[in-house]
Amino acid sequence: MNRRDLIRQIAATGASLALPALAQEGRTIVLGQSAAFSGPAAQLGIQMNKGARIFFDQVNASGGINNHSIDLRTADDGYEPDRCKANTEKFIKDEVFALFGYVGTPTCLAALPLINEAKIPFFGPFTGAEALRDPFSRYVFHLRGSYYDETALIVKQLTSLGLNKIAVFYQDDAYGKAGLEGVTRALKALNLSPVALGTVQRNTVDVAKAVAEIVPKQPNAVVQISAYKSCAAFIREARKAGYGGTFYNVSFVGTQALADELGREGRGVMVSQVMPFPFSTTTPIAREYLEAVRKAGADATANYSSMEGYLAAKVFAEGLRRAGRNPSREALINGLESINSANFGGFNVNFGPRDHVASSFVDLSMLTEDGKVRR
Repeated sequence: MNRRDLIRQIAATGASLALPALAQEGRTIVLGQSAAFSGPAAQLGIQMNKGARIFFDQVNASGGINNHSIDLRTADDGYEPDRCKANTEKFIKDEVFALFGYVGTPTCLAALPLINEAKIPFFGPFTGAEALRDPFSRYVFHLRGSYYDETALIVKQLTSLGLNKIAVFYQDDAYGKAGLEGVTRALKALNLSPVALGTVQRNTVDVAKAVAEIVPKQPNAVVQISAYKSCAAFIREARKAGYGGTFYNVSFVGTQALADELGREGRGVMVSQVMPFPFSTTTPIAREYLEAVRKAGADATANYSSMEGYLAAKVFAEGLRRAGRNPSREALINGLESINSANFGGFNVNFGPRDHVASSFVDLSMLTEDGKVRR
């Protein structure tokens, strides 16, 4: 082999190892996921990741997508924006093919400028915040309905029952304020406004001040926009203070995690949902998911957060399949945008060149005293 041929061979080898902005046939598609895997919000990241891995493991075991296997790499951000930003910078530096399944509004917002600058696909973030949807980004794809969708349904449910005195307990950051804005908008359309507000700091359970601000106003219901630890703490302390009304949560709370935190005290607590009911075989996607969970064994359990990860992985894989045998990031974006009026086992997905929000589906669920969830 002469010197020129040797240089060409080394260059070709280096290109194949560098991947994955342009994936090569028979290679691995590397995805990066920054989420909370420790701290008070850990179950959100853990369960989202488990659901996605269950699906991706099945895909890899059956030969991959167009002969590509999928490697989902994780980085713990503890639900803190600065750590998420650093994780994202590293993923981009490492040239992962796409970002997948990030968890949380403040963390995703910290990553968003980096995503747009790097022009890297960002799929299925576990957040319903409007700030990640408007202004439109070509690189961001949402599977779930928005917090506006969820809070609109909650307000409609309450007011249809004549329960007009509604308070809001919210996390004092971009997530909590996004949920508060949703409640306020829905109430304003009915010439109403929240009767009381109370806040909690992210990753804390210091709810005493919020209880003191909300309970004396005797609202019919409290809409909670926070994670499971702080929401459970507020429910307990509000009830100790004599509050007898109803609690409503949006999906990001982590339904099963909240049920586990509250135990018998969870009876009657409501949670809005943006995913199909994952605990029975009433829909094809639920049947498929439950069977996949059963086969996964070990510590895999069915819950809404895991279902979201599973369904996000399934839709992402379909976009990757449509991207062709040697997919680039642009080809992936085009592939995802072509998924229009598609039915994933009863969950409808509608993307398009100027529409990267797949669904506005919202449902309501209720916790029971035995730690279960029912519709």
